[in-house]
Amino acid sequence: MTTVAPVLAATAATAASAAPVDKRVGPLLRAWRERRRVSQLELALRADSSARHISFIETGRSRPSEEMVLRLAEHLDVPVRERNALLLAAGYAPHYPETPLDDPALDALRAGMERLIQGYEPYPALVVDATYTVVAANRGIMMLLDGVPESLLTPPLNAMRLTLHPEGLAPRIRNLREWRGHLLAQMERQIALYRSEPLRALYEEVAAYPMPEPGPGATPADEPAEPVPYFALPMQIEHEGRTLSFISSISTFNTPMDVTVAELAIETFLPADPATVKYLHSLAT
Repeated sequence: MTTVAPVLAATAATAASAAPVDKRVGPLLRAWRERRRVSQLELALRADSSARHISFIETGRSRPSEEMVLRLAEHLDVPVRERNALLLAAGYAPHYPETPLDDPALDALRAGMERLIQGYEPYPALVVDATYTVVAANRGIMMLLDGVPESLLTPPLNAMRLTLHPEGLAPRIRNLREWRGHLLAQMERQIALYRSEPLRALYEEVAAYPMPEPGPGATPADEPAEPVPYFALPMQIEHEGRTLSFISSISTFNTPMDVTVAELAIETFLPADPATVKYLHSLAT
């Protein structure tokens, strides 16, 4: 495995969430319930409570216990970082730790991620945090970064900047208009869920990048793309005179009990056609 960015300690400044103006636990829980489009009655049934009690909590007439806050957060699928925010708003201590990624306690996690993305070679794979800072990447990713200016490869690397910057991978992505739209929509969904100011700032930055001049064979930005003959939208990228096609898949950890772990994502790129498979394996040999 090739590590392309130093392992950074997860800090509140990196992925802190901006809570709504009203930071009381009741309005916060109501906002999450409405975001999930769940009625008070449905939430009460899920949490083994009553609609009346849920209403009292949301209006501030009743203070929920620590156990109730965690139970409601679980049934509303609230992100781990935001569960801590709910507990603080209710007057309780955070329940989930936020361990720096380079802490010895996470040695097994780091080793497991290294084995995973190394074992995925020759196909590209990388690990990013909540704001797309690259924690680690394998040789498949390094192959795609050939030719990217050193100015964009100065740590900490950011996957969105590397992909969408007009001097990064963007000029080599044949279906840039579609792939860019996919990435921006992905970030918009995350912003709506996490209310993260650092993520919003990143979104505004990369969304403002000018579209580079299309490379050979690329679809011009003002022309409709041809129908994609794949089972999912691929990233079609030029590399040494070849067009490589990849389908992206993102994995996260199940039932994380640590904020840092909860915000890690492993992105793998599966070859979308036989020609890409053959070329990558030829590099490996």
